Amino acid sequence: MTRVFFYFNAPDRITASAALVAGAYRQKKEMFIYAPDAALAKAIHQQLWAVPATGFVPHVDAASPLADRTPVLIGASTESRRQTDRMLNLSDTPPPGFAEFDSLVEVVGRSDQEKSAGRERARFYKDRGYAVEYFDLQEKR
Repeated sequence: MTRVFFYFNAPDRITASAALVAGAYRQKKEMFIYAPDAALAKAIHQQLWAVPATGFVPHVDAASPLADRTPVLIGASTESRRQTDRMLNLSDTPPPGFAEFDSLVEVVGRSDQEKSAGRERARFYKDRGYAVEYFDLQEKR
């Protein structure tokens, strides 16, 4: 069953997401970033060019011809991906197909809107029997 990880209190959701993706990449874990909003997809794409500061996380759009050779994919649809290891959700709702992944990563910012949407997603997963683990990003300072 898919393990669900919530990282909350993120000062900036995109920056925190990119750091988590970079950490997964360092562990040689593949990641599919579900970003149905074009602006969020562009933001995470740009951030992955800067994280880590002295490196680069190889990533492409899920529809790219290079997708088969790239460990991190960004896509608006879960149909255009090959990974089953980890999914990062940048949507405010539970992503379609998340149960096909070993783990799902959710990042929740500090705004009331982000917290509310995060609580709804957590409740959705719990109501369906998924184990949800929480990590406070504010404690990591």
